[in-house]
Amino acid sequence: MSFAFPTAAPGSEWWRSAVIYQIYPRSFADASGDGVGDLRGIESRLDSLAELGIDAIWLSPFMVSPQKDAGYDVADYRDVDPLFGTLADFDELLASAHEREIRLIVDLVPNHSSDQHVWFQAALAAAPGSPERARYIFRDGKGADGELPPNNWESVFGGPAWTRITNADGTPGQWYLHLFDSSQPDFDWTNEEVRAEFRSVLRFWLDRGADGFRVDVAHGMIKAAGLPDYTPPTDAASMGGAEPVPYWGQDGVHEIYRDWHTVLAEYAGDRVLCAEAWLPTNEETALWVRPDEMHQAFNFNYMYAAWSAAGQRESIETSIAAFNGVGAPSTWVLSNHDVVRHATRLALTIDNPQGEGIGPKTPGPRPDAALGLRRARAATSLMLALPGSSYLYQGEELGLPEVIDLPDEARQDPSFFRTNGERYGRDGCRVPIPWEADAPAFGFNDTGASWLPQPAEFADFSRATETGAADSTLELYKRLLAERAARSLGTETLEWLDRGTDVLAFHTGDVEVVTNFGPAPVSVDASRVILSSEPLTDGALPTDTTVWLTA
Repeated sequence: MSFAFPTAAPGSEWWRSAVIYQIYPRSFADASGDGVGDLRGIESRLDSLAELGIDAIWLSPFMVSPQKDAGYDVADYRDVDPLFGTLADFDELLASAHEREIRLIVDLVPNHSSDQHVWFQAALAAAPGSPERARYIFRDGKGADGELPPNNWESVFGGPAWTRITNADGTPGQWYLHLFDSSQPDFDWTNEEVRAEFRSVLRFWLDRGADGFRVDVAHGMIKAAGLPDYTPPTDAASMGGAEPVPYWGQDGVHEIYRDWHTVLAEYAGDRVLCAEAWLPTNEETALWVRPDEMHQAFNFNYMYAAWSAAGQRESIETSIAAFNGVGAPSTWVLSNHDVVRHATRLALTIDNPQGEGIGPKTPGPRPDAALGLRRARAATSLMLALPGSSYLYQGEELGLPEVIDLPDEARQDPSFFRTNGERYGRDGCRVPIPWEADAPAFGFNDTGASWLPQPAEFADFSRATETGAADSTLELYKRLLAERAARSLGTETLEWLDRGTDVLAFHTGDVEVVTNFGPAPVSVDASRVILSSEPLTDGALPTDTTVWLTA
């Protein structure tokens, strides 16, 4: 029988302090041996996650999809893609996770569907102005014969955000909007039929026992009236912007989440909504988690905070102030399936916008792998002491670096192709993770197949290699999570300490946390050490190192 999660008193819900582990299903574990991970593979590795000490898993998309964008192009929101298994496999995975007191969060993609979705196929077959087309954003083109797109918007993946269809008689037809790939048409969320459909989808997965949803592109969905032209600044992030953007962060989005909030409130066990909302400031992001809307929002400003005492403190202070100001927990995240892994990113010497990726021809020197891992261990040790909820991305507990040397012919990210290779995209953080050093595909499966090639260096990062090795990144993560849970750090408050300009220090609960960003070692009381991301040197904290001390 599945473990029954209780409903907590308001203000003490599990998601306020949880450590949530992101699983990218195609790259976690492959039970079928076809080279793509699946739900049965995930279930077979749940004990490893229980041993790690996480509270919940978030599954990136596993629903029926042509896989033009790795499952973020959904053709059927109520079924599992055969690539990953069946609904029965999902039910078994959910039950197995619950038996281990691990919750399961489903990735939901409401901004757009696949062009293979039955609704979009019906829209293509229907006439302009029809109810079928009204579910999506179809418009007549500009110019004498409608040969120009309705506006100048560009796709997040590069190229125009509009595609013109061909009518059944072979003549050019209307244009449809796709903020991402042309195979991902945007829904029209001013249409009540769309809203009713997604309320039904939410209930479908909640009725099966899902513990909540991570909502893809949660700051999208509503577009500014009239679809005005917009040219983003040259340095704008692809998923956000420092100025009003007519397709991001529109006020009408909040009405959708107030509606969804009431749906989740019908279910016991404190179901959660987490927003992927790329917004310029923490104050704007906090608007997504007001008491009657979503429960969490990813803190991307923290993920990209400068690696310095001042940069980290400013990000942490503004995050806590903004989210506490609306009664929500801060969330903390350093890596995910869309960004360069932080064991590599923290050693980059050039700017690397979200979605850009790195590859063999990226300008500048190769990132220093040892420096990147050292900083990643220090950053995670700092992050997991902070109050609120933390997200981990599969493989980071092994210290996995970004895979830089993927051959062009192996790459699958649509942004690589839509930019003619100018952006390497996100494949480098999505390579299947290693479990055993000397097994086929490093234990990802027993056939050796892998949808993206794994580098030979992954043998040094395998879970089996790191298990029990006192200085391994895996064992550091286990200690961090165990101490965090035992000391209830996720629900504590933070008090800053002054240790100089190159040092970040604070009290939280019964722990003092110190991170040294400067070149000179910092004196600490070695008798008070609980754990350290790197060994002390003659009783002092070396550079790029975090230590937890008894307060």
